[in-house]
Amino acid sequence: VRLVESEGGLVQAGDSLRLSCGASGGTFSSYVMAWFRQAPGKEREFVAAINRVGGTTYYVKAAVKGRFTISRDNAKNTVYLQMNAIEPDDTAVYYCAASSTVRTSSSIFVYNAVQYDSWGQGTQVTVSS
Repeated sequence: VRLVESEGGLVQAGDSLRLSCGASGGTFSSYVMAWFRQAPGKEREFVAAINRVGGTTYYVKAAVKGRFTISRDNAKNTVYLQMNAIEPDDTAVYYCAASSTVRTSSSIFVYNAVQYDSWGQGTQVTVSS
């Protein structure tokens, strides 16, 4: 499946930003969808994921829980990441990812980047203080 993220951009701390990721070339509803991010000099990290029907969401970091919301629209083949109260530490390249095989029986699998076999090109989000 091919994934294309929307443009991120430069935002101010405290702003809100919604990223979207459109999918093509696959059956969107068969994929667990996730967002990862990679800040300068740091490893790629899990941000959020959503199961195939959109009924279960996953967030691991306390830093994003409550501020970020992942959602999906299977009719539009799109997954979203709503980011509120953005902080300078949210500055990163954000990647959309898809997995047709990851087991959602345990969140440990969902958090693991190696479980995802399709990735978008990434979109830069820069937060100024």
